Amino acid sequence: MFGFLQGKDAAASHRLARTSLFAGLKVGELNIVEGFMHERRYLPGEIVFDEGEEGQALYIIVSGRVVICHPGAANRPIAELGAGDFFGELALLDDSPRSAQALAGEATEAAVLFRGDFERLMQSHAPIASQIAMQLARHLGQRLRAMVAGAGGVAGQ
Repeated sequence: MFGFLQGKDAAASHRLARTSLFAGLKVGELNIVEGFMHERRYLPGEIVFDEGEEGQALYIIVSGRVVICHPGAANRPIAELGAGDFFGELALLDDSPRSAQALAGEATEAAVLFRGDFERLMQSHAPIASQIAMQLARHLGQRLRAMVAGAGGVAGQ
């Protein structure tokens, strides 16, 4: 698990606070969420998940870079994501197959929230999970508006 931070600036410097998904959460709330996270490390070129797989988790990039692409097309990425970005968020909502492949563009550390852990968070800390769900809904809404406007969007499944 990830280490906890102390002090009055801890919320702003907390590694989970670097992503918009956890915007507005206090240090104690971030620490609770962190208790549900799993740490994963990926080597450059390692597949995080493959197109067509069942979505099971949301990934938050702590360090490194992830390329979202179709298999065999890493040189034509749909998106390139870095520290503070998240992907795979639709897996928290359903078990639809992944719409793209995610692979580590370099050595990458990610915080992973599995659907089952998110469901446990909803049961044990509903106000925190509700804030995360609202941020997730805002993110999906922004992506949908961008796609409708023709600006494209990140394949988040």
